[in-house]
Amino acid sequence: MKEFDYIVNDELGIHARPAGQLAKLAKGYADTVITITKGDKTVKATQLMKLMNLCVKQGATVTVKVEGPQEEEAFAEVQKFFNDNL
Repeated sequence: MKEFDYIVNDELGIHARPAGQLAKLAKGYADTVITITKGDKTVKATQLMKLMNLCVKQGATVTVKVEGPQEEEAFAEVQKFFNDNL
């Protein structure tokens, strides 16, 4: 398992557009579980509505965990996504 913490910089936080893009990215790694944690709530990145319900705002810290057979590749892609989009 690999993980990283990320402070969201986007002024709208994790809103519909990036949440949808993240869910689509995560679905590309079907055998690898990608989770996003804010506070005491953890959701799979493939679950768009649950991801949006985390209500992640600008300045919030989230923990991203990646576990599975493709975790190296998925970790790199997800980390790049966060850096480029959030």
